[in-house]
Amino acid sequence: MGSPLLELGDLVIRIPGRPPGSPLGVTVRPGECWAILGPNGAGKTTLLHTLAGLRPAHSGMVRLNGTDMRTLSRRQVARQLALVFQDHHDGFPATVLETALIGRHPYLRPWDMESAEDVAVARAALEQVDLAGLEARPVATLSGGERQRLAIATALSQDPRLFLLDEPLSHLDLHHQVAVLDIVKERVNSGCAAMMSLHDVNLAARHCDHLLLLYPDGNACWGPTKEMLLLPVLERLYGQKLVTGEVDGAPVFMAADGTVDGS
Repeated sequence: MGSPLLELGDLVIRIPGRPPGSPLGVTVRPGECWAILGPNGAGKTTLLHTLAGLRPAHSGMVRLNGTDMRTLSRRQVARQLALVFQDHHDGFPATVLETALIGRHPYLRPWDMESAEDVAVARAALEQVDLAGLEARPVATLSGGERQRLAIATALSQDPRLFLLDEPLSHLDLHHQVAVLDIVKERVNSGCAAMMSLHDVNLAARHCDHLLLLYPDGNACWGPTKEMLLLPVLERLYGQKLVTGEVDGAPVFMAADGTVDGS
């Protein structure tokens, strides 16, 4: 078991209009793949942005490779951590390859141009997400799913040790959902780690070894996936009655009639 890549030291996230929630004491190590589950508005995106240093915490701290993130420059953070946002906006006209090359910027000195090696890394990432051949396409002409895969390719080009992925499967068809999860798992198996917010508990059950559950009242719990996949726990999380079964040795959960509180 390697040294922690990410440590949440009694971290309380700041969500406007909501009282402070439970302190989070999560530790993420190399080789771990975490899913963040919870209903809409529970704070999944806010948590990921806080972990990336883009939002201030209410209290507590985030340590990246043992160092308080507040003491690190954005370049130092970007060399260790990549964040894939839930929404994508075109800041300026760019091609697919130019966008994937943004992932190489943390390694460039001011005014440096990307090297042939940088271009090769970006092209390899585009091939991984099935965008090879589209390098010259303007990003504005891509579909929603293609843009999502491009965002993931940009993170792959960044070559971080920690991936933070906010709903990385949104806009993706089933084939590309599985392909992206396989890519993430491959990086995790090579010694990286990942935390991703997901809406599909079944994908989390099959592809992630740890779960962090965020409840709408601000409470949270976390642990190994096998210990967290309990009907009462998940029903309380979503406020929805569930039924469970097993497919190929993995648990499967489906919505049943009725809400947990009987409403």
